[in-house]
Amino acid sequence: MAINLTDLSLPQLEGLKTQLDQEIEFLTSSIGQLKVVQTKYVEAKDSLNVLNNNNKGKELLVPLTSSMYVPGTLNDVEHVLVDVGTGYYVEKNVEDSKAFFKRKIDFLTKQIEKIQPALQEKHAMKQAVIEVMNMKIQQLQQNQQASQLAGTTKA
Repeated sequence: MAINLTDLSLPQLEGLKTQLDQEIEFLTSSIGQLKVVQTKYVEAKDSLNVLNNNNKGKELLVPLTSSMYVPGTLNDVEHVLVDVGTGYYVEKNVEDSKAFFKRKIDFLTKQIEKIQPALQEKHAMKQAVIEVMNMKIQQLQQNQQASQLAGTTKA
């Protein structure tokens, strides 16, 4: 059911604007979170490119924490452990891992593309509410000025 914005009072319009602001913030946050995860998968997929026979036996730093590393040697360039969620890891070969990350990236891209139109619609609705609010405020100011002029001409 469509509601004519001009039929709403200023407090109702303000409430609608607040609700739209919250929805816009939520959708924007959701897109941001999806993009963070998507970037993580893109980086993981790209890092698989170093796993080739040319790099077999090379030394590298293995992270123990985000700020602590130990030296290591790259022995197996054909298999990796992939975090598939909720603390589960699956051993996959490099090509299967690339395909896994590609599926995840594609899925996240589709989710972002689904949210974008809703976000644009909310922005357009908010803009319409603001325009109606400004119009109503102008009408109120004109009515007040007219009543003040009418009051001064009688005196």
